[in-house]
Order: sequence, then C-alpha cells, then structure tokens
Amino acid sequence: MAGGALAVAATATMVAVTLPDRAGAEGPERSTAAGSTRQDAVAPNGTVEDAPAEGAEGIGSDPLTDAETERAEKIALNSTGSLRSSARDVEGDRGPQRLSTNLGENEGDESAADEARRADIIYYDYEKDTVITKTVNLESGKVESTTSSRNVQPPANKEELSEAARLLIADEHGKGLKEDYKKATGKALTGPGDLDLSGFIFRGETRKHVPSDLKECGAHRCVQVVAKVKNGPWIDTRAFAVDLSARRVGRVG
Repeated sequence: MAGGALAVAATATMVAVTLPDRAGAEGPERSTAAGSTRQDAVAPNGTVEDAPAEGAEGIGSDPLTDAETERAEKIALNSTGSLRSSARDVEGDRGPQRLSTNLGENEGDESAADEARRADIIYYDYEKDTVITKTVNLESGKVESTTSSRNVQPPANKEELSEAARLLIADEHGKGLKEDYKKATGKALTGPGDLDLSGFIFRGETRKHVPSDLKECGAHRCVQVVAKVKNGPWIDTRAFAVDLSARRVGRVG
C-alpha cells in the first residue's frame, strides 16, 4: 500500500483506537485530548443531570481537580532544576516534554480519605530518551520523589501526536496521506491542524521484521499516527511509524 487509502467510514479497528491526552504510564485515563472530562450523571428516571461543580481540592481517591492539576504541575516544573536546560521536548526545545498528570497512589496502611493526596507528573526527556516521574504531595506542596526510567514508553500525548503527524506530512512517506486528504476535501493538507489525530506507541520488539530505521523504537519514542479528516473519513496511516527521538519516518507494513 503506497499511501493511506481512504476509509469509507470509521471501522471497528479505528473506533477502538483512542488516546487521551492525560493517559497514564500504564493505561488510559478518563480524559480527552483537551483535558480531564466529567460525565453527567443519569438520574433514576432517565433524565440527565449536570455533574456537580468541581471543587478546588478532591477527597481521597477522587480524580485530580483542575486546580490540583495546575498546582502540581507548577510545583513539579519549579523543581526540574537542570532539566530545564539539559532536557529536550518533542520539538527539540529546552525542557522536558510533559506527558501526563495523574493521581498518585496511596502509600502505607492509611485509608485514602486520611492520607495526603499526591500527583504524579510524568515527563519525557528526548535528549536522553528517559521517562521522569515527579510525585508531588499536594498537602505539603513539595516534590516527594523523582524517578527516571529508560525503555519505558507511556502513551503519547496530543503534542507528540501533532509532531508525529507533522513529520509524516513532510516526509516522502506522507505522499499518500496528502493525496487522500486532497481527494476527500479538495484542499491541500497544510499540517496536523487539518486532521483529528489519535495513535499509539510503536515498539520494535513487537514485530518479527522491523526496518533498520525503526529498530531503535522502544528505546526511542516512536508513534503510529491514526489520522481522520475533520468531519470526514479516516485515512489509513498505520503502515508508517514516526521515530520522534530520531525525527524520521519508517514503513512498518
């Protein structure tokens, strides 16, 4: 398949592929690319009621509120120290790439209601291909711990998906994507903003045969993009993977 063949409608495979912005390191979270979401409650009589107003602070194992998330991210960022100058984000700019902010797990034997709430802020340093997790105690306002891991690949966030799509569009492998977009809309594909994007991490060890330009995927951060024309059909781009660490595109099938 030379390019991305237009899909007439969203197939079951595509519908199953979702990638929220605030997905955690090991699995998805109830969120969207625009941030955390809350579903309206359904009353016993079947009518829909508005979700209760979100307070400044949650209780126990409640999801992080917007205020808690903002505060935790500010505390973590202020504690990055040398990372601000030594690390690189997905676009190559200074500072680590923030991937997600999640409610931290409780420690010890205390109940969730009694223990201080914590937030785990997960970053990716593209300079060293390292995942960095900072745990913030929301009660004390301090970073309790910082851990670093290699060869770990949390789900990609919206900034990474956008950069992966931009690299694909600019690459020779993106020719079919651009042609299919033109057929669907009558317009030229100018950038990631023209598409609705989702995707998933690609690891080389999951395939029996991997092209040489994608063999480092797993140690490198690599993404397969799933593209959709806004208010239009899917475009199948699963034959390609983008190595965000090396900033190159390879064919996987």
